[in-house]
Amino acid sequence: MIINLISGPRNISTALMYSFAQHSKTKVLDEPFYAHYLIHIGLEHPGRKETIASMSANADKVLDEIQTLENHHEIVFIKNMAHHHEGLAWSYLTEMKNVFLIRDPKQLIASFAEVIHHPTLQDIGLKYEADLLDFMLETSKDKPIVIDSNDILKDPKVSLQNLCARLDIPFEERMLSWKKGPIPEDGTWAKYWYKNVHNSTGFAKQKTSERSLPPHCQALYEESTPYYEKLKEFSLNFNQ
Repeated sequence: MIINLISGPRNISTALMYSFAQHSKTKVLDEPFYAHYLIHIGLEHPGRKETIASMSANADKVLDEIQTLENHHEIVFIKNMAHHHEGLAWSYLTEMKNVFLIRDPKQLIASFAEVIHHPTLQDIGLKYEADLLDFMLETSKDKPIVIDSNDILKDPKVSLQNLCARLDIPFEERMLSWKKGPIPEDGTWAKYWYKNVHNSTGFAKQKTSERSLPPHCQALYEESTPYYEKLKEFSLNFNQ
C-alpha cells in the first residue's frame, strides 16, 4: 500500500511523517518530487542546489523508485507537498491512498513567511490541494480523507487511530512519539525547515503557532481562505 500525504508547507506534515516512520510495517519517503518541482517552476528555495543534486528530477524515475519501495515494504508513506504535483500526470494518484492535510491559512502563511518573506498562492499549496481533491472526487470511489492539523494536535491518539482505520492499517501506540533529532529519511532541505520537529518527541502545538499574520500577507490570506474552507468541509467529521 502507498499512502500519499498531500499537504501544504509549515503544517505538521513532517511530524506526521515521523509518526509513520515509527510504524513497524511502514517505510517513509520525504517529498520525492521536490527536485522536479524546483526545476519545473524555477524557484529559488533554501538549499535548491543541494536538493536537485540529492534526488532525481525525472518524475517517471521517481515513480519507479516508489514502486520499488512498495515491492519491499508492506506500507509506503510519502510526505508530499500539494504543489509538488505541478506538471505531473495525476493518474498515478488513483493507485494510492491519498490523505489531505490542511491548516488554517493564517497560521500557515505566518509561519512560511518566517523563511520565505513574501509567499505566494503557489508557495502555500492550498489551491493545489483543492484541485487535487476535485480530481480525486472525479476519479475515485473512496471518500476523501481530509485532516486538519489542529485536530491532530488536539487529540493525536484519536486522530491517528481514526486515520489508520480509514486507511485500513493497524494503529500502533509507538506512532505517538519519536526521539529528538533527524531521521535517515529526511531530505537535504531538513536543516532549513525541520528545526521544530527535530526538537520534538511527539505532536505538540508550537508556541509560535499563534504568531500574527504579517500585514503584507493579508491579501494572500484572503485569496487562500476559500480553498481552505472547501477542504475543511471534508474534515469536519473526521474525529466523530
